[in-house]
Amino acid sequence: MPAIDRRTLLVSAAATAVAGLLPRTAFADLTPPPPATPALPVARITPVTEDFFGASVTDNYRWMEDAKDADWEPFMKGQNDVTRHVLETIPGNAELQKRVSELAGDLEIVNGVQVAGPYVFINKRPVGADNFMLTVREGIDGAERVLIDPTAMTEGDVHYSMDYWLASPDGKYVAYGLSTQGSEDSVLHVLETANGKVGPEKIDRAQYPAISWLPDSTSFFFNRLAEGAAKKSTDYYKNSVCWLHQVGADPATDKKVFSRGQFPEVEADEIDFPNVFAQTGSDIAIGGLFAGVQNEITLYVNTLAKAVSGEGGWQKICVAADQVTGFTVSGADIYLVTYKDAPRYRALHVTLAAPAVAGGTEVIPQSEAVLQGLYTAKDGVYAQYLDGGVGRLKKLNGGTLSDIALPFDGAIGGLYADSGRDGAFINLQSWVVPATIYEIKADGALTETRLVAKPNIDVSLFTSERLFATAKDGTKVPVSIVYKKDRAKDGTAPVYLQAYGSYGINSEPYFGTRYIAWMERGGIWATANVRGGGEYGREWHEQGRLLNKPNTWGDMIASAEAIIGAGWSAPGKMAINGGSAGGITVGRSLTDRPDLFSAVISQVGVSNNLRAEFGQNGPPNIPEFGSVTTEEGFKGLYAMDSTQHVKAGTAYPGVLLTTGMTDPRVDPWHAAKMTAHLQAATSSGKPVLLRVEYDGGHGLGSTRAQRDREWADLFAFALWQAGEPGFQPG
Repeated sequence: MPAIDRRTLLVSAAATAVAGLLPRTAFADLTPPPPATPALPVARITPVTEDFFGASVTDNYRWMEDAKDADWEPFMKGQNDVTRHVLETIPGNAELQKRVSELAGDLEIVNGVQVAGPYVFINKRPVGADNFMLTVREGIDGAERVLIDPTAMTEGDVHYSMDYWLASPDGKYVAYGLSTQGSEDSVLHVLETANGKVGPEKIDRAQYPAISWLPDSTSFFFNRLAEGAAKKSTDYYKNSVCWLHQVGADPATDKKVFSRGQFPEVEADEIDFPNVFAQTGSDIAIGGLFAGVQNEITLYVNTLAKAVSGEGGWQKICVAADQVTGFTVSGADIYLVTYKDAPRYRALHVTLAAPAVAGGTEVIPQSEAVLQGLYTAKDGVYAQYLDGGVGRLKKLNGGTLSDIALPFDGAIGGLYADSGRDGAFINLQSWVVPATIYEIKADGALTETRLVAKPNIDVSLFTSERLFATAKDGTKVPVSIVYKKDRAKDGTAPVYLQAYGSYGINSEPYFGTRYIAWMERGGIWATANVRGGGEYGREWHEQGRLLNKPNTWGDMIASAEAIIGAGWSAPGKMAINGGSAGGITVGRSLTDRPDLFSAVISQVGVSNNLRAEFGQNGPPNIPEFGSVTTEEGFKGLYAMDSTQHVKAGTAYPGVLLTTGMTDPRVDPWHAAKMTAHLQAATSSGKPVLLRVEYDGGHGLGSTRAQRDREWADLFAFALWQAGEPGFQPG
């Protein structure tokens, strides 16, 4: 059984593997640029002023939140027309596009493996493919055939993506979700493995279903968004329900098994995602309430029979205050991951007979490394750790915790185990070593599998190292840098520095082939482990959350200064990049230190935090960022809001913002408002561009071609702004 936590449910498996746990987006507009520079539209100013606890705040572009406003689409289209023209006229961009595509196409990516019955299921993007697909083999070395290929489903300009999948315990069926245009609006389907026949089910509103099959493979639990909830409204993710679906049955007959208000013993909030989890070899079921993006979860336990019948009788294991962030089940045993009294996490054991976490027995104590998750296999429970950026692995068996030696120091990009089978599979990679899938035997021995092809890339040309930046409060912030071995440390290297810093998500090492195109041109690829992530456990997350959020962009600024101070680069050579919640990191770094950077790139970034909770995905994010309905929340959100810190007459560096019009996570008006503010305020004459993708969302459903096009554009823009020869327009 995989480790279950909030991140497992809300982050696409494909996105995790492709992005190496750093949020990524990639869009493409294949329309040729117009022959002459289009006119840049100027955003209409319609001030809306509000008072918050004695503070007056004006939003000049509130009208952008209304997609029906007559000026909205013309503004977005006009901005994108200019952006496409400018990007297409950067010398070297076309060559860079070709090279990025070559490199990305040479890399096969495997981001999911499941052994079920006689089958081995592999979620992969093969060499040269444009999207991920699901393949199956009979045995590890069996012949491989394609089960689900979203690329083959393309209809005109409409492309499909597979958002999730899970095979039944006997391997007979696969439940999976498809969506179009990167929208993540998944429709759940079921197919038969033996013949690929797709069943009659077409279950909509299955965006985050957290599918869990019953041990007999006849039915599965899944979460479904509330019927009638309007898209683009704050109600969209509220009051979802966990259902039991029988394979082949009409979804209208599904049984409601776990939801808000259904049982008096279950206390659920409207933003909770209710889920029920079953496990092969176990007679118990776990009911989980996942409060939006909050790490802390509420858990209940019941017999599997009662959970299936919808009888109730749930017993409480823990609430959010107990600081449990993940769990796994092994037979009659329940293992909980918690940071209570252990900021680097520990594991407790409870049972159905005595489920309360307060009476739990510690089975894995806190250590220097951060305990990330627990995974159940037949031979024991595997424990994944992060030790200063390096993945570690241990196994708990019979009360004994033993080390499992890994072949090299890297990051565990995925761990796949099943309670009906001994051993596990891991995806191990580093900044300069491509991902390799290893099979772990019950005795701890590792065998390299042939489940992922080796790329035709000479990785010996590149190396990595780590330095530490010193933040204003004295905190040491790790910064990883990757570069070509012959790159001289002469202060002239263009740098592409990335950071995220939210939700306790780690920025771990991964092999990013597209960055080779950057490093081949003498550039340095850098990643800062800013606070707000979870690289050093719960305290690291808390120090970059709510009122502590300024530490996140403070760490980003300190990281840029450390790279420059180490002799690698200079202020006129430094591009910074952040996506999604990383938009806060780069947006406020920009407004605090516009002199430090040559380019700032915000990909589908959050820019207008004071209004974020009123977007479709706003309510689930309140636990991480706060709410304007409280004085403390307003203070924190105002500090994070990049739009409110743009100052007229400031010489801002070049800025490139991206958005997708089908984005369900960060509304497009975030990027649009920030663009309007910067274009009106900057005095430098440097470009402020908005890149709009009309058939893309947050990036999780983007094709490889879309991602390639985006990253080449970002690199070309950064090289242009860094003054690199070959990228300077005439």
